[in-house]
Amino acid sequence: MNKTDIEICTHGYEDNTKYEGAVVPPIYQTSLYTYKDFKKFSLAMDNQRENLVYSRGLNPTVRLLEEKIAGLERGEMCKAFGAGMGAISSTMMTLLKSGDHVLLVNETYGPTVELLEHLHSFGITFDRTTNNMKDIESAITDQTKLIYIESPASMDMSIADLEQISKLAKDKNIFTAIDNSWSTPLFQKPLTLGIDLVIHSLSKYISGHSDVVAGAVVGKKELVEPIFQYGYQLFGSILAPQDAYLLIRGLRTLPVRMKQHHENVLEVIDYLQTKDEVIQINHPSVLTGALKKVADKQLLGYSGLLSFEVKHGNFKQIEAFMNALETIQIGVSWGGYESLAISPAKPYHPSENQTGFIRLAVGLEGSALIIADLEKAFSVMVEVM
Repeated sequence: MNKTDIEICTHGYEDNTKYEGAVVPPIYQTSLYTYKDFKKFSLAMDNQRENLVYSRGLNPTVRLLEEKIAGLERGEMCKAFGAGMGAISSTMMTLLKSGDHVLLVNETYGPTVELLEHLHSFGITFDRTTNNMKDIESAITDQTKLIYIESPASMDMSIADLEQISKLAKDKNIFTAIDNSWSTPLFQKPLTLGIDLVIHSLSKYISGHSDVVAGAVVGKKELVEPIFQYGYQLFGSILAPQDAYLLIRGLRTLPVRMKQHHENVLEVIDYLQTKDEVIQINHPSVLTGALKKVADKQLLGYSGLLSFEVKHGNFKQIEAFMNALETIQIGVSWGGYESLAISPAKPYHPSENQTGFIRLAVGLEGSALIIADLEKAFSVMVEVM
């Protein structure tokens, strides 16, 4: 985390002389912009991606957020969306056409897979592969147009070598995109490693308060501008200025929050490593060998999202563990103040749903409180083993 990133998060790209010296940038809560000069209006209408005409195109509050995120990612341009899936679907619908193939590297966010399953009816196909470079290379076809990566992935936290993947893709004239929500731009900068496009669920750490649903795509202008024109303006997944304001507010504290998430998660992992009930921990900090070298090369810090596997893991045990939690709440998503836990364990067809897998989003309540909550939950779970 360097000085430039902290400056961008706090006051970067802001000019309070333009808004009466206000220390907080204003919310431009407007749907349209008027002109006193008809010629200027007429020219503005010809390029609504550069001029303020209608907030389905540009909005000053949203534009400030986009400038900050582009700066943090070291990208030329950012477009913010009303949801992370808005950013993902708009990117794919802009880059892809019938006959194209998408290769998914690492475990991929479920709705992204659902989107690609739906796009099969439009003639777009996809396959999934591991983070092994030989597997990736062998899975590429003559029709592969996009390699889409999650690294670290948001369930098993698997790591992919972004530099090697980007070199391979460029040799074969294939686009690369990554979901960088786990790391935030503070802890990983994929564009500097050769990746073409970075996608974020801004709902996570960048918001930081579980009160916004939003997304973003960042990259070179030549790639992001068509996504703006077609995916954003025509599909309409626009970001409201009120939400952009909340995200700008979230960015102001992102450096201090991520530092604390980093410290908290390492203390929680140290605790989990003492538990006989835990048979595996998934987090970049516990990697060894070649993957550790990749993680050390790419990551500047660790976010609070991890997963672990417990012994046996039938539904009753997972249910007992989850229901015993108090500080940690049961719920999807991650990146806010609160600690959260989920599991894919299901109460129906128990023989088909035996899993000891638990995902934990370590929040900011303090590692001592979180660890005490986990200790109580383990004690309850052991009673039903």
